[in-house]
Amino acid sequence: MRYVFLIGILFACIGALCYAQTADELIAKNIEARGGLEKINAIKTIRVTGKIKGFGGRVLAMRQENARPDLVRVNTTVQGMTAIEAYDGATGWQVEPFGGKKDPELMGEDSLRDLLLAADFDGPLVDYKEKGSTVEYLGHDMVDGDDALRLKVTLKNGDVIYDYLDPDTFIEIRREIQQFIRGSVRERVESLGSYKPVAGVMFPFAIAAGPRNNPDAQTTTVQKIEVNVPIDPADFAVPETLRTEERKSGIVSVH
Repeated sequence: MRYVFLIGILFACIGALCYAQTADELIAKNIEARGGLEKINAIKTIRVTGKIKGFGGRVLAMRQENARPDLVRVNTTVQGMTAIEAYDGATGWQVEPFGGKKDPELMGEDSLRDLLLAADFDGPLVDYKEKGSTVEYLGHDMVDGDDALRLKVTLKNGDVIYDYLDPDTFIEIRREIQQFIRGSVRERVESLGSYKPVAGVMFPFAIAAGPRNNPDAQTTTVQKIEVNVPIDPADFAVPETLRTEERKSGIVSVH
């Protein structure tokens, strides 16, 4: 019995090792399916324009700009008003005219969590170890009745992304995001589809997102993706009117 027990431990350790290797193998296949690391790294800036259809059928024009390593700005416009969410690599700020607020303000932790995900230039799988994340392969699962490969990505801040890959193409088709904020859990789902190549790299041109009980609450239709376009770094920077307030409040990002 003693030897059987030891052999059992040995096989368990081997199994765990293969399990970890499988996660990295799937990530490597995903990166290759997207176009390969060389082409992904060759992209330094991204500009996405499209339309968002949200609650009540309201349609907003959207433009998102990203620059390496982790800068992002999202503009959404409707009826002549433009909302802004931006992150300069250290601090998030926003303008919310839809709520009657025309002046920029600093973002709190709750709002910043989503923007930090958008700031991740290459997505959660590329260079995940360098970002302080861990990834586990959880086996096969079902997405809308079809087979999928399920990865669990635990971010440095403790939030979790369940990433689902198509078993034939290894492209991401769904993300389930769990954010842990002050003892509560906030969950949402993103479905990714209509992939097209831009500069040799695959991007989703259709995204549905919403809470778990209503995953299609918001749909984004991407009209155009441009890469390596000139973007002024000042577009991401915290406005001058907020810099004094930022220093006083001590608000920082949640990496």
